[in-house]
Amino acid sequence: MLRRVDLRGALPADGSLDRATVTGLLARAVVDVDAATETVRALCDDVRRRGEAAVREASARFDGVEPAELRVPPATITAALDTLDADVRAGLEESIARLRRSCEAERGSDTVTEVVPGGSVRQRLVPLGRVGLYVPGGLAPLVSSVVMNVVPAQVAGVESLALSSPPQREFGGLPHPTILAACALLGVEEVYAVGGAQAMAMFAYGAGECRPVDLVTGPGNIYVVAAKRVLRGVVGIDSEAGPTEIVVLADDSADPAFVAADLVSQAEHAPDAAAVLVTDSPALAVAVDDELDRQVPVAKHADRIRQALGGQQSYVVLVDDLERGLAVVDAYASEHTAIQTRDADALAMRVRNAGAVFVGGWSPVSLGDYCAGSNHVLPTGGSARHASGLSVRAFLRTVQVVTYDRAALRASARHVVALAEAEDLPAHGQAVRVRTGDS
Repeated sequence: MLRRVDLRGALPADGSLDRATVTGLLARAVVDVDAATETVRALCDDVRRRGEAAVREASARFDGVEPAELRVPPATITAALDTLDADVRAGLEESIARLRRSCEAERGSDTVTEVVPGGSVRQRLVPLGRVGLYVPGGLAPLVSSVVMNVVPAQVAGVESLALSSPPQREFGGLPHPTILAACALLGVEEVYAVGGAQAMAMFAYGAGECRPVDLVTGPGNIYVVAAKRVLRGVVGIDSEAGPTEIVVLADDSADPAFVAADLVSQAEHAPDAAAVLVTDSPALAVAVDDELDRQVPVAKHADRIRQALGGQQSYVVLVDDLERGLAVVDAYASEHTAIQTRDADALAMRVRNAGAVFVGGWSPVSLGDYCAGSNHVLPTGGSARHASGLSVRAFLRTVQVVTYDRAALRASARHVVALAEAEDLPAHGQAVRVRTGDS
């Protein structure tokens, strides 16, 4: 089912591998954000000029529904929680609790460093004032994305949270009720029935009851990504998230049923999802194919999964050994990287480029999607080389507070003056001299 990319004998023995080589060998799904940009640019400008009316028109055009009110009434949010399935509620509550624990552990606090006697620098961690959180509602109502966006923002101490999710025709122009119920569980009261690029523009410029935000976070379709690109600079963004992707690095000790199930679980997202197996075991590759032949036909979304697994972005990469396999994994820089080998712990600690790493056969990616305690809003498309997943840090700014007394300034004066003269900015030096009496 998965096509083969045979790199045996083609990679350096020392495991060195440059990104250009991997890009040429291992395709990703074609995502033409630029093609959507002009349409999105016009829409965003329309929202900037006309506000709520433009948002309503875009919702009618793209979602086929225009909600009576953009903002969901608080009573409707509460009612959604009252009717939530008990098992789903328990799952959400556990997911929230686990993620909150890991977020609180990373929250951190101010640090103060005395760099010289009488001179200190404080690094203040200051939460953003207002953020807009986006939860997709296309092929699947991603209720888990409510948790992944809201919890780190709350732990960071963000004062004002607004959440938006597309209106659903079958639910009377409201977001999916499970998404509303998750908002109720988390105490999020400002919720909008707005999707796509118009939601990004609403957050950036404000529309109706929604005031502009400082940052927008959350995954979305190509139009959401294009809107983030257009609006970047007007508003902060977390990332330009693309199609989901998984890479499994496995040897002959891996359970082929586990590997196949992990690939299927991510292929289930969308036809352009990427599912990649990197292995030094041709026998495992055959066994995984056999498992896919068994697992895919009985899956609920079999057609979608087949499209993803049969796309140019999904394949088995055969390598000479795990050292070369690790080099491929690092160069590819996947959103999700699963290590299913004999020495999984050691190999996992050597992975440099990944959104999240899942270690061993008992740590499936789907655990991370819901309740591992990690965040599933992760960098895609190779951006894990330079970007991180959503975390408390995304909602915090570092403000430096500099405090020097007279003696500390006098001790520093000659250095400031020398550097100011070197840059031909003498007034900088004079601002010190006038204080130290050397002017």
